[in-house]
Amino acid sequence: MTLNVALIGYGTGGSVFHAPLVSSVPGLRLAAVVTGNPERQARVRDRYPDARVLDSADRLWEASGAYDLVVVTAPNRQHVPLARTALTAGVPVVLDKPVAASSAEARSLAALSAVRGLPVFPFHNRRWDGDFRTVRRLAAEGALGPVQRFESRFERWRPEIKDGWKESTDPLDAGGILYDLGSHLIDQALVLFGRPVRVYAEIDARRPGARTPDDVFVALEHEGGERSHLWMSATAAQLGPRFRVLGGRAAYTVSGMDVQEDALRDGATPLDPGWGEASPEDYGTVGTPGDARPEPTDPGAYQDFYAGVADALRHQGPPPVALADAIAGLEVIEAAQRSAREHRVTVPESPGR
Repeated sequence: MTLNVALIGYGTGGSVFHAPLVSSVPGLRLAAVVTGNPERQARVRDRYPDARVLDSADRLWEASGAYDLVVVTAPNRQHVPLARTALTAGVPVVLDKPVAASSAEARSLAALSAVRGLPVFPFHNRRWDGDFRTVRRLAAEGALGPVQRFESRFERWRPEIKDGWKESTDPLDAGGILYDLGSHLIDQALVLFGRPVRVYAEIDARRPGARTPDDVFVALEHEGGERSHLWMSATAAQLGPRFRVLGGRAAYTVSGMDVQEDALRDGATPLDPGWGEASPEDYGTVGTPGDARPEPTDPGAYQDFYAGVADALRHQGPPPVALADAIAGLEVIEAAQRSAREHRVTVPESPGR
């Protein structure tokens, strides 16, 4: 059974990530792409000649019965409205991160999802980064001993500000680096150790003229005693390690970024040989001072997200990422904002818990 997929948005998210990944998974067909930009429309027709090109989402809903899944990769403020419209039209949704500008908005979407009996799949693709898959494997194997501290960084050197909605101070836009990169880092920490019991954060706008956060540190204390220290920055003139995981018997350290994003930007797909494989010179190390060995990086596998979506739709199995996980991440972001604003350690709030 082939599932027909409609993609809303063909900017970086749609063209670099979603369209190539959908097209690489057996049983999924990129049936339509919504973009009002003539240049992007031409690029869609060139790369995906079998896909319908629609100039607005309204045209999509006119024939919603033709689609088995809608992927929303529009600006943040449009995530929830478009997802609600899709669910109301009877179509499941993949929703780019952050799924909403607030946990309250995300919970309202979850309520509609439950009423309609249709899933919403948050696109937290960084769970399938090769280096993070390696961290999960090492932790599960006990290779490091009990994990004491999980250090994770998404750092960049981008001293010039680019105009766009990501620099907006309107809360509905969920602008700034905490929502952009922090959504990934926080999600990874919660996957490893669960919901934190305490949150501390430092949130700054460092670049001249910056109006939204571009340099953030978040510390989480988890119920098992593990501590996650998360850095995200656009102002890092020198980059720290991507991960440093300190355990009771050994540590794992790896630098650089997962290779999949650059490969997708260069036009490669998961159908190409060697997909997601890091070079041996980019492997991290496991061990102790004076006794460390290279640790091969597990292959990255972004396509597994969409394979999981297809399986969940066909067999009503568990989602590859639960909407509840995205809500928990937003609750941590909001706790971090309170911590930085009030200069204190906070606790994530969750109605009904």
